Amino acid sequence: MVPSEEKVYLSYDSPIHRNLNGDHIDDVHPPEFLNTITTYGLPNHKLRLKVGVPVMLLRNIDTRYGLCKGTKLVITKMGRYAIEGRVIYKSNVGDQVFVSRLSISPLDVRIPFKFQ
Repeated sequence: MVPSEEKVYLSYDSPIHRNLNGDHIDDVHPPEFLNTITTYGLPNHKLRLKVGVPVMLLRNIDTRYGLCKGTKLVITKMGRYAIEGRVIYKSNVGDQVFVSRLSISPLDVRIPFKFQ
């Protein structure tokens, strides 16, 4: 309902290879399958955002700058690999911050393989 253009961000899911000598593939799960996995602490494959929309951080990114779990931001600009926002709740209210693309792995022990 916010009158601004929507931008869609997609995850880039890939298996974590433990094989260091390269003689075999550790994981045969294709990215299309990895994109369907939803679990605690892992964002959905497709993230739709708009300028002016409030968002909340779901994990600690940089505690020195107040980018902690539960911090609420209003999106002010969206780039290809980063989002700019203004802090509206928790510490550092009013600060302009950047949230860049980052690599995360699910911590759910029910998933029998590792991916990022």
